[in-house]
Amino acid sequence: MKQYKYIKQLCLAVGLLIICFAQSCSEFLEQEPGSQTSINEQLSTKEGVLEALLGTYSSLESTVRSEYFAIYVDLQSGNLKFSPSLSTSSLGELSAPVNLENVYNFQDLAQDSDLESVYDDCYNIINQTNLILEYVEALTDATSEEINQIKAQALTIRAYCHFLLVQIYAQNYNYTADASHLGVVYSTTTLTNGITYPSRKTALDTYTLLINDLNNALSFYNDSSILDGATYSYFNYYNTKAFLARVFLSKQDWQNAYDMANDVILNSGVALISDENYISEWEKTDTPVSEILLEFSVPRDSGDNVGGSMSAFYGYTSDSDYEKYVASEDLLNLFETTDIRKELFLEQPLATLIDNELEDANYYFTKKFQDNAAFVGLRLSELYLIRAEASIGLENLEDAKNDINVIRERANASLLTSTDNLEELLLEERRKEFCFESHYLFDLSRNQQDIIRNDGCISQTCNLNYPSDKFILPIPQANIDLNENLQQNASY
Repeated sequence: MKQYKYIKQLCLAVGLLIICFAQSCSEFLEQEPGSQTSINEQLSTKEGVLEALLGTYSSLESTVRSEYFAIYVDLQSGNLKFSPSLSTSSLGELSAPVNLENVYNFQDLAQDSDLESVYDDCYNIINQTNLILEYVEALTDATSEEINQIKAQALTIRAYCHFLLVQIYAQNYNYTADASHLGVVYSTTTLTNGITYPSRKTALDTYTLLINDLNNALSFYNDSSILDGATYSYFNYYNTKAFLARVFLSKQDWQNAYDMANDVILNSGVALISDENYISEWEKTDTPVSEILLEFSVPRDSGDNVGGSMSAFYGYTSDSDYEKYVASEDLLNLFETTDIRKELFLEQPLATLIDNELEDANYYFTKKFQDNAAFVGLRLSELYLIRAEASIGLENLEDAKNDINVIRERANASLLTSTDNLEELLLEERRKEFCFESHYLFDLSRNQQDIIRNDGCISQTCNLNYPSDKFILPIPQANIDLNENLQQNASY
């Protein structure tokens, strides 16, 4: 058992983890040398490879839907605050959850990082995709179109996980003028090819590899249907283009960001939610909003029972049954009185301990994620605002204003009449439209803006001026200890 634990730690430390689909990793790693036939057998058939591919989606869904990622982004950036405790021993008290307390205070620890599981899970998923890519070409019971479709999805998942990692663990692309600062380990091989101790790529090289993976994926997508279920639950040609538009935006490659976003808007066949249906679309319980491009759908058992949802963090049932996270007034105050998006906040008075006395105070729960709500991966509104931001970068300010107004008009907000302060207004529009969808922290970093948290902030440090080492998190120390080539982030 000690040997297994060491091997598992070593695999994670170098950015890899052997995955066994037919039996537990523990059983696999404790077998005698030469007994890797479980992987060989599992990945020797189309059925086995598709089972493995579904496993990567399941792992990715649980990672992005976890409190460690889904909440971290909006909590850190000031969109969220806390509801009062329901515990009899601390009734009405406001406190940060223990599992996110360090990151919330900008004091995460490399030795015991709050988001260590996200780091490890992402490299686990990456290694799963690498195994699939190494075995899929040899399939004899799959057509070439099916093989290409499997490769396309595996490459996209691999890129998506690396992108999550570079957002959390590396400074924004333009932190240095030539993007020579540290990115992440970009893993494209598995331990079946031998143990290596890779170094972190530069941000430039990380993004180059990301874009290469996504362009390769786009060249492999076809009309072959390989996985059962709704198409929006899996990567496909157009939502991969949408993701690539997000990647290009992150490196401020304006023309490519514009072209990708424009292609998706014009040719994906997906339309924006209409103004009259905007609220009702978000209030649906079992299907995503109609403009969804990618949803990491919630797991269900054979009885169609949901295994987890975003309502675990945002849900409200009654004043004696509600979850931890509510909207900050920093966010709420941005909405105009006429803005229909204000209707997506449920106002509830809750007993709160104020000056050692219980008093009712108003809290605002989001209606985006009630009941069986899943994690939103990509939706069409984002492509309009990506195209707008790219247009600003390309100095096509009227085009940018028009795209921002598409989103504002739908929301019944006042329309922009000039091109003054477009960068600031666009950032604010993104904050309102995508609140609780895990964007705003990364938007602030990309735009090199300060983090400002006023309403409801109970952190030891509420604000963070850009630039700061604390915009990113530490590489978990256990990984550093086992890989001498893995460099830690500054200040950790």
